[in-house]
Amino acid sequence: MSLFNQLGSLLDNGGDSNWLSSANTVLEQNGGVSGLVEKFQSGGLGEIVNSWVGTGSNLSITPEQIESVLGQSQLGDVAAKLGLDSSQLSQQLADHLPTLIDKLTPGGELPADNLLAQGLDLAKGLFNR
Repeated sequence: MSLFNQLGSLLDNGGDSNWLSSANTVLEQNGGVSGLVEKFQSGGLGEIVNSWVGTGSNLSITPEQIESVLGQSQLGDVAAKLGLDSSQLSQQLADHLPTLIDKLTPGGELPADNLLAQGLDLAKGLFNR
């Protein structure tokens, strides 16, 4: 399944694309999927993030764990750009980031981050028509 098709499947959530914008911004600010995975590993959540990349079941993450890794400053900045408060953003990321990372790492392989950014930009464009 292509990256675009994977994103299309993920977007089938009642038309709420705000979480995708959130995820895209967080990915961009942290060096793409590889950078974000590394940040979670460095933040003591390697077991959780590795489950998303791996081929088994995805472990869940709490909004508080998202906040501990990304920091209140980054979450506040991203949330403000999207018209959310940081607790809403943390909840959206906790709800959707495991599935997004899982789908973007088929077979447990990290994607080329430039392809990820292109795919996310394309998917966002579909909602801005």
